[in-house]
Amino acid sequence: MPDLTLVIGNKNYSSWSLRPWLLLKQAGIPFREVRIPLYTPDSKVRMLAYAPTGKVPVLRDGDTTVWDSLAICEYLAESFPEARLWPTDRRARATARSLCAEMHSGFSALRSRLPMNIRRAPSGVAMDAAVQHDVARVLESWSGCLAGASQGGFLFGPFTIADAFFAPVVLRFHIYQVSVPEHVAAYAGRIMALPAMGEWLADARAETEAIAAFDAP
Repeated sequence: MPDLTLVIGNKNYSSWSLRPWLLLKQAGIPFREVRIPLYTPDSKVRMLAYAPTGKVPVLRDGDTTVWDSLAICEYLAESFPEARLWPTDRRARATARSLCAEMHSGFSALRSRLPMNIRRAPSGVAMDAAVQHDVARVLESWSGCLAGASQGGFLFGPFTIADAFFAPVVLRFHIYQVSVPEHVAAYAGRIMALPAMGEWLADARAETEAIAAFDAP
């Protein structure tokens, strides 16, 4: 029986932490949660106690440590095959993996200009060409997946790792009031309505730590 501990950062700010946390919750996989606030004097030391990178998220399964969000999700998919965390179809699974890898390594303009800050009052911001390009690419990806998805309402039908990976983008689009087509808004609404997402949002709003770089207007 797996003995899982997930180490995360502030729920208000840590988009990387949200991904495996939401996946575990949606899959109904029990785990213990350790929260380490980011950018405090002892953050790095506390994180180094769990992983050699000194960053979050980190998954501990007994004496096994996994310290990257995508690697954590892959590990969970292998550990819990019955949960079907990737699409069951081989081609759809390849597309889902490609999209997650793209999200993992790209979209730097979107990340920097629209940082995750759940406590921010939703309002729009000016978006330069690079951010607009990133937004357009996300919308293109989601639209393509939703057009071919079977029943379930998520990118590949049932909720998968791909939805967990794009959940922080759903939040960013909500926080910064990014205009999206109706079918994308419906998908985003389903993500926002997940009980696990509601739990994360409530916890984030209850946090008191403030990080100036993320709190800019």
